[in-house]
Amino acid sequence: MRSAWVGERVRLRAVEPEDWEAFHAFEEDSDAVRNGWRLHPPSSAAYAKKWAAEEAEREKDLDEFRLVIATRDGNAPVGSLNTHGTAREHGTFAYGISVGTPHQRKGYAGDAIVILLRYMFFERRFQKAEAWVYASNEASLALHQRLGFVEEGRRRRSHYHAGHYDDEVLFGMTIEEFTERYA
Repeated sequence: MRSAWVGERVRLRAVEPEDWEAFHAFEEDSDAVRNGWRLHPPSSAAYAKKWAAEEAEREKDLDEFRLVIATRDGNAPVGSLNTHGTAREHGTFAYGISVGTPHQRKGYAGDAIVILLRYMFFERRFQKAEAWVYASNEASLALHQRLGFVEEGRRRRSHYHAGHYDDEVLFGMTIEEFTERYA
């Protein structure tokens, strides 16, 4: 039997308390953290342990959640993704994804996004996915274009990091576009 949460390269799974070390290490790469959202001051190992334990015990929400992106065979964390901004009345949702620097450009992010979209479209009945990508994050821009997302808009100078303002690019994919490419 095949799991709906396993792709060619990765599996999506819940956060476990022992994942704290991997996520604590990912936070050390300032450039990668800036690409995700914003640079935070360093956190302690104790904070990372507490976060992972609390995340592991968080009540499940079928539409808004965080999952670990883990290697398919070894189950080691390589990143995470989360859904947010769900609007059931419109059938839309947004997601964010982050892959630790040592694991980038290995196909993990693309595989994880396809698994997520399959779940949200075919199990949760959403009809459109959205992702905001900073214009300076060339790897993520290329990834979303390669996956078949359509650039729908741009918020100019809406994000400040590393001493400059950056645009946010809105990407979208409908269930029909996904089905045509991945069904």
